[in-house]
Order: sequence, then C-alpha cells, then structure tokens
Amino acid sequence: MKTAMPRSDSPERESPASDSPASDAPAFSHALPVATLKRAASRAVDLVPDAQALEALRAMLGLDGLRKVSLRGRLSPEGARDWRLEATLGATLTQPCSVTLQPVTTRIDEPVSRLWRAEMPEATGDEVEIPEDVSQEPLGREIDLGAVLAEALALAMPAWPRAEGAELGEAVFGPPGTAPMRDEDARPFASLAGLRDALAGGEGEESQ
Repeated sequence: MKTAMPRSDSPERESPASDSPASDAPAFSHALPVATLKRAASRAVDLVPDAQALEALRAMLGLDGLRKVSLRGRLSPEGARDWRLEATLGATLTQPCSVTLQPVTTRIDEPVSRLWRAEMPEATGDEVEIPEDVSQEPLGREIDLGAVLAEALALAMPAWPRAEGAELGEAVFGPPGTAPMRDEDARPFASLAGLRDALAGGEGEESQ
C-alpha cells in the first residue's frame, strides 16, 4: 500500500549564474545539494534558463536559434534514499535543413524521467552489460537539473532536420572514363531491368 506523498508548492527555479564560471563548467547547471532536500515531500520543478544560459545551450548544440526552453515537473523521494524526477522538457529550436540549409523550426515537448539511486546494481560475471534503463544515475552529493535539461534537449532535437518539400538529389558514382552508376542502378532488381532493356533492344534490331 502506497502512502500519498505531501507536495511542496515551492518550485525549484534557476539560481543566478556565477560571474566567473570555470572553463570546464557545463553549458547549463542548476545543482541541488542532496543534503538540503527534504524527504518528507516532493517539490515542484520549474526550470527556465535565462538569456545567457540559452545562448550557451544554443552554441553547445550547434543550433541557429533556441527559445521557450523549460523543464517542469516534480522531484520526489523514492524508497529510503533515492530521488525521482518526472518532468516535461519544452523547447523551440531552429536548425539548418540537412538538404537545403534553409532554417527549420521544431517544437519539442518531451517527457523526462530520471532516477538517482544511492546504490546502483552491480554487474555480475566477467562481462559488463550496458543497462537498458539509461534514465538511472548514481546519486551523488548533488542533483543537477540543468544537466538533465541539457542532455534531454540534445537527445530530443532532430538529427537530420528537413524543410517541408526538401528532397535529396540523385547521387551519381563512377570513376573517370566509365559510365556512372546512379542510385537506381543499386536498387533491387536493377540487373533485371538492365536485362529487360537489352532484350528489348535486340528485338528492335531483328525487326528492322
């Protein structure tokens, strides 16, 4: 039987950025010290990067534009020592079309789930298997919601954005002095099509 968890209405918002960030600092960070988190209640998460953080994220991801970015949900204690985040990532981004290089705008609204575990399952045997649930992370001294936002955004953005109506042109291959091979020649049954054309040509010669 599960007991309803009290809810805290105080959202976790972004802290002011440091005036002198370290050179190896992430593009966006909002770290919560685990020792300060109260396990008696879940808390609202309402994370909205400021203009400086948006520009850092845009540059890191190689985007032409980035706006309306947010991570909203709840951070809740789970079990005796673990923490779980259930949230939604929102963002509007602009990328160059992979075909025409024209700007392509995409709206992202993706669920984000993370579980920070005080004790991660240990691998058994000689081989180390990659866990299927990549949303689980070892619990350290801090929970960095900014890093979660940046990672989720990188995974959610289109890998090959394409403008409406954009199509790839036909690729033609072949060394100098030879008949080039087209995409159609490499498709299934291309050899049968060539045989058909050869037979049709032979029949034409015989009829003359």
